[in-house]
Amino acid sequence: MTFRPPVAPDPALLDAALALIRERRGAGLFIFGLCGAQGSGKSTLARALVAALTARGKRAAALSLDDLYLTHAERAGLGRSVHPLFATRGVPGTHDIPLGLALFDALARGEPAALPRFSKAADDRLPPAEWPHAPAGLEVLVFEGWCVGARPQDEAALAVPVNDLERMEDADARWRTHANTCLGGPYQRLFARLDALMLLAAPSFAVIARWRLEQEQDLAPGARMDAAAVARFVGFYERLTRHMLAEMPARADLVAPLDEMRRPVTLTQAGR
Repeated sequence: MTFRPPVAPDPALLDAALALIRERRGAGLFIFGLCGAQGSGKSTLARALVAALTARGKRAAALSLDDLYLTHAERAGLGRSVHPLFATRGVPGTHDIPLGLALFDALARGEPAALPRFSKAADDRLPPAEWPHAPAGLEVLVFEGWCVGARPQDEAALAVPVNDLERMEDADARWRTHANTCLGGPYQRLFARLDALMLLAAPSFAVIARWRLEQEQDLAPGARMDAAAVARFVGFYERLTRHMLAEMPARADLVAPLDEMRRPVTLTQAGR
């Protein structure tokens, strides 16, 4: 059985997200946070939200947390100065948080702004000349990402490795501790700007690994990772993903547990 992502989101997901935005939005910029693991369909939903809002006469745009990754050179520097695993994009500590905050500030002031873009094929940020622009007076920004809205773990939880990657390549817990510290600091300032948070909750981490392998099929053959490489890659995300699946449903404004086909099993809105 395959679990290829749909070309359009489940209508129930789109309708619920639009209803939450309509209910919560006031004057000025509204930042809608959309959290979901790799392959959960968050980018598909984000695009559909922007299209639906635009069709309703709203000025809307989408930004991925992935587009805030540090450049390849900057991450290579972190790999040398902090821990070799920081050369690989993914965990907190590998994003340009000041860039994101500056963008949010500009949009909140009603200014037009360039939206950063990151090329996963090149593993580097695209030149600013290739960034799309959000218009002046943007009303809704859909901010999606694998750990958007995440909170740090308790320090004691970092002691025990969750997988072979941590066991073999982070035996002293230096990498995961630094990532957790970053998440508890600069990232919380970024996530504090969210006006609402929606979680697409995968049924299990094993399913997430399969979803991520499917995503590779959309890349050029020379840029694809094989199953072993994907297994290692998702290991970078495992700790925080498991933590979010355990604690975020209790506080997200809208929670959609998904089945293996990415269909919502239920939809739960905070306070209802």
